[in-house]
Amino acid sequence: MSQLHTPPVELDLPPSRSGSDLQHADDIYGKLWALANNLWWSWQPECDQLFRDIDPIRWRQLGHNPIALLREMTPERLADRAGELVLHSRINYAYRRLQEYLTSTQTWAATNSGVLGAKPVAYFSAEFGIHESVPIYSGGLGVLAGDHIKSASGLGVPLVGVGLYYSQGYFRQYLDDDGYQGEDYLETKIENLPMQDALDADGNPLTVSIDTRTGELLAKVWLMKVGRVRLYLLDCNIDGNKPEDRELTSRLYGGDERTRIRQELVLGVGGVKALAALGIDPGVYHLNEGHSAFGALQVVKQLMENDGMTFDDAVQQAARATCFTTHTPVPAGHDRFPPELVEEHLGPLRDSLGISEEELMALGRVDPDDVEETFCMTVIGFKMSRCANAVSNLHGIVSRRMWHSMWPDRPTNEVPIGHITNGVHVFSWLAVQMQKLYDKHFETDWKQRIQEPEAWQSIHAVDPGELWETHNALKNHLLSFVRRRISRQCRRRGEDDAVVEAARRMLDPRILTIGFGRRFATYKRANLLFGDLDRIAEIVSNADRPVQLIYAGKAHPKDEPGKRFIREIANMRHDPRFAGRVAFIEDYDINVCRHLIQGVDVWLNNPRRPLEASGTSGQKVVLNGGLNCSILDGWWGEAYNGVNGFAIGHGRSHVSDEITDRRDAEALYDTLENEVIPCFYDRDLDGLPKDWIKRMMHSISTLAWRFSSHRMVADYTSKSYVWAAGGVTCDMRYR
Repeated sequence: MSQLHTPPVELDLPPSRSGSDLQHADDIYGKLWALANNLWWSWQPECDQLFRDIDPIRWRQLGHNPIALLREMTPERLADRAGELVLHSRINYAYRRLQEYLTSTQTWAATNSGVLGAKPVAYFSAEFGIHESVPIYSGGLGVLAGDHIKSASGLGVPLVGVGLYYSQGYFRQYLDDDGYQGEDYLETKIENLPMQDALDADGNPLTVSIDTRTGELLAKVWLMKVGRVRLYLLDCNIDGNKPEDRELTSRLYGGDERTRIRQELVLGVGGVKALAALGIDPGVYHLNEGHSAFGALQVVKQLMENDGMTFDDAVQQAARATCFTTHTPVPAGHDRFPPELVEEHLGPLRDSLGISEEELMALGRVDPDDVEETFCMTVIGFKMSRCANAVSNLHGIVSRRMWHSMWPDRPTNEVPIGHITNGVHVFSWLAVQMQKLYDKHFETDWKQRIQEPEAWQSIHAVDPGELWETHNALKNHLLSFVRRRISRQCRRRGEDDAVVEAARRMLDPRILTIGFGRRFATYKRANLLFGDLDRIAEIVSNADRPVQLIYAGKAHPKDEPGKRFIREIANMRHDPRFAGRVAFIEDYDINVCRHLIQGVDVWLNNPRRPLEASGTSGQKVVLNGGLNCSILDGWWGEAYNGVNGFAIGHGRSHVSDEITDRRDAEALYDTLENEVIPCFYDRDLDGLPKDWIKRMMHSISTLAWRFSSHRMVADYTSKSYVWAAGGVTCDMRYR
């Protein structure tokens, strides 16, 4: 089995040139290249700043991509630049820290992960959002997966990731003159990504093959290093595939139903085959959503071939080692395929398992005997696992109701679906200024204890003025970013110089600033605030206590209602009542999200309850002192305690969506007018909003630890992974 705890530190460099006069340049270049080729750098502020200082303008232009930056510079030029800026000691320090991090055995998992040291976790996800320079994600699911493997790295949990490499990613969003979303698909230069060939046992680049009824599918396997975690990505754009199959992994969530099932076949079956070829023998398979559930059947096949098991015994063994996480209570979010597509793609695997077409289809049907029911990836995920969870307490309740028919002989509250609430990777989302504040006032070891509540209680000892000053510095940084982006959008559309200049002067740091950033699915109701234009106009333009709003988010290319929501909000800029007070930022990504969640006063979330499974954007806001104003859905339903933010409504929903929306809109206006706005603008003699700052402190102390991905991964380890790998049972729901 491959060694997962202490991977070697590899420079991934061209052969070093000879000559003592070049040795120093090669040393600097080599160390920076080693840093750039492990995404550990992306959550280390000193590394980010190091690359930024080399060339600030190109750093921004290249999308914060250190490999693209280094490729533009010769070792000699880089050495000269390092000398000019006196970077040598910083480079050596960062490189030494990376080596120490990779080789350290003093981790949380060393004493808490039990048998996983010999039986690593294989974590499958259709997308991974690690950093904006690696565009293989679309939104929340991918960013969660990225945060999951970062925390697994930080805690030292033995884990490998498995995903797909999308050469064109999701899409780049732009708005036309009418505010309507358009999509651009740009090819990513693979040489500018921190990826290398994954090598098989003979040291050759690894390619796996998957048989289908219509021919063989091939996928090359890439390796990406994320701290201590190795992430393997499968890529179908290789010689030997048909032209249409070479495009199979080009776009995330693109194409038709046939494209989707083929992508999921490559991810699941191809991913399991890749791990076997790499010599990795997982003790646990974690399926993050149903996209990879076909992989469980490949595990069954391997058990039958390697250990001589019967199909039924192999299913039991594979399911015992599989954990499944479901992420959505929205029916459209669960992939379903007709029998003919399933047989076309799973037929050869079914033959090797020795089961009939109906037996295979039954694995993906709620009712195995219903021949009219399609094959559901979520259903096979449940059936092929013995440990299943939702992603918040409320989502667990909803999921047990939603899937109760799979266990009709059990009461709803005994349906075997537990919950582990999502969390976020603290150091990926924490602003540098806030980290410095915490370093100054918290216990010296707080960074090693971020999943412990005690680590965050020192926030109450921070001077209110210092906390408020830090927040306002971040707010000013956000507003500068928004002005740049909006003025750039105006220039691209060819708008008048006066419009561009107005964009450069929009927004005021003294005004209460509300942010909204997420996928523009209709159930998230991005336009809820604009249901009564006269009322929101009065709120926004109030002479004494005004409000300004910043929106960002993408709609799926086929989601016309979501696109109409975007157009409605983006075009508010043409209404004199909202001019300069409502902004829509194009092309929402990790970078835009980072700016928003670090600088807003309030993060708005108003989904139609209970359709928000968890939501993690508001958890990122907590780390930076922003306050949440949200419907009591997803994570906020278990987070809000009355003094650590604001609640919209009372956690109820009507059977009529129309009535629910009308009632929630009224509650939103009331919360803003009677709670949020007065609390923000009521100031003491020093000009400080004392009650607001108290809420900020309560938010940080009660929520930052609880909704961190370190806590989340620790929960998965103790409640799921250790049990699935053969350890003791804890308090998750098993079957």
